[in-house]
Amino acid sequence: MKKNALVTGGNRGIGLEACRQLAQSGFKVWLGARNEKAGREAAKALQDEDLDVQFIALDVGLPDMVEAVKKQILNEDGKLDVLVNNAGIFPDQKQSIVDIEPEAFEDIQLTNYFGPFFTMRSFMPSMLEAGYGRIVNIAAEIGVAGTMDAPMGGAYKASKYGLNALTRLFAGAVRKKDVKVNSVSPGWVQTDLGGEKAKRKPAEAMEGILWLAQLEEDGPNGKFFRDKDELDF
Repeated sequence: MKKNALVTGGNRGIGLEACRQLAQSGFKVWLGARNEKAGREAAKALQDEDLDVQFIALDVGLPDMVEAVKKQILNEDGKLDVLVNNAGIFPDQKQSIVDIEPEAFEDIQLTNYFGPFFTMRSFMPSMLEAGYGRIVNIAAEIGVAGTMDAPMGGAYKASKYGLNALTRLFAGAVRKKDVKVNSVSPGWVQTDLGGEKAKRKPAEAMEGILWLAQLEEDGPNGKFFRDKDELDF
């Protein structure tokens, strides 16, 4: 049976390119996006490239919606092989942790930290039941311990630091099973989040994502990578 994948925040940037390259690698891809119009347009563009991509409405910050997405995917496909937690926001890029409003801090954590928690908590039981699963969390190199002394972008940094912690915790929960949970930094990428001055285009950020999505059974678990190089966090 054809393997399938769900990519959150799949309507643009890294998420869109992940949908494209996973589909080119033979996956059926569920393109998750909370903006329905943008999501449908992105899925249609990939379908026009003769790729097996299907839009699904998903706001990762709404656990009831995550559960509804899980039910739809399992009802249609019977399983989910790969989950790519890509959805993320970075509105505090130029703002000190001291100055950010509590509501903004909460919004960032809801999407970047709680969103992956909701999706992993929802889909992992079905992966364990199927005996197979690959979870790829899109983290960031500015979300590691060595960057925490600088106050700018602190809410984003905290969310990505926490995401690596979640990666390790969920990986520990599936130790000795053929379910792998890892995180990856795509590097500095030319997206709405990364800006035009970024050194990488989305297509150049896919090596680690595609590798972790297709790990062999003896592959790493609970680790953080840039491309295929392991990073400390």
